Amino acid sequence: MSANELFFTPNLQELLGDAPVDSIVSRTFLRAGQNKAILFAFAPGQELSEHTASVPAILHILQGKARLTLGDQTHEAGPGSWAYMPANLPHSIFAHQPVTMLLLMLGGKE
Repeated sequence: MSANELFFTPNLQELLGDAPVDSIVSRTFLRAGQNKAILFAFAPGQELSEHTASVPAILHILQGKARLTLGDQTHEAGPGSWAYMPANLPHSIFAHQPVTMLLLMLGGKE
């Protein structure tokens, strides 16, 4: 998809579905210029260990409850939780229950 094309979905959840037991599923559903939109589904107890991204990103929890570690801060997150992360910020997520998360990777450096 080019940066000049329109994309609409009435329900992000339907683009991914639930994660199977003991797994994490992701789907990149939009690439527009240097930006990407990725949906993640986490089964309860699943974790993305600490890592960084070379570009700024936005996390938005759509469903479920999770522990987000963003740099040296830890937050309990649920539906509607939203975080902006500058490039190279160490972060991780642990799903307490089934979680659906939207990740927006912003193409340029700050």
